[in-house]
Amino acid sequence: MKSLLYAVGPLVFDSLGVIVFAVLLGLGASVVAATIAGTVAAVAVVGWEVVRARRPAPLQWISLAMVLFSAAATLLTGDPRFLMIKPTIVYLIVAAAMLRRGWMNRYIPPEQVAEVGDVMERFGFVWAAMMAATAVANLVVALAFTPWWPLFIGVFPLASKAGLFAVHFATVQYIRRARAQRRIGPLAPMLATE
Repeated sequence: MKSLLYAVGPLVFDSLGVIVFAVLLGLGASVVAATIAGTVAAVAVVGWEVVRARRPAPLQWISLAMVLFSAAATLLTGDPRFLMIKPTIVYLIVAAAMLRRGWMNRYIPPEQVAEVGDVMERFGFVWAAMMAATAVANLVVALAFTPWWPLFIGVFPLASKAGLFAVHFATVQYIRRARAQRRIGPLAPMLATE
């Protein structure tokens, strides 16, 4: 449970602005209200890191930029098509940022990096692929199934992230245990006789 909380906390915190925006939009809030609430949340996250004299993580900056960009574009253009296509661009930027090796290591305790850093690195690329797939799906829904877009953007991105997170977390925990068992396995008879 401690590992789960260690991983979920920063992930939710890093993406809080986008999460607030998507949830409110999915619940039927106006685009302006969802944008303002998401902007406040994203600014608060980055501000909290700055106040604590910590360097904001790349995903925190991306979340802030995404919400601020959508706020400005929505308020200036009033064009809903821009708002619907914008997540595609943002998801592609996030996917590109996720192609950096080792970016996921901040989501596990430092002492576990040596144990499962290789697994985290591979999952970093899986996350990048999922973000790219979400970008494509958003574009298709926005252009071909426009009436369904608010439901899609309110549900799919969060649900797909939650599903991948569950698979990722379970896989890392399983591999950690298996590797620990392999290390302890040969020593088990000696430990039992002591």
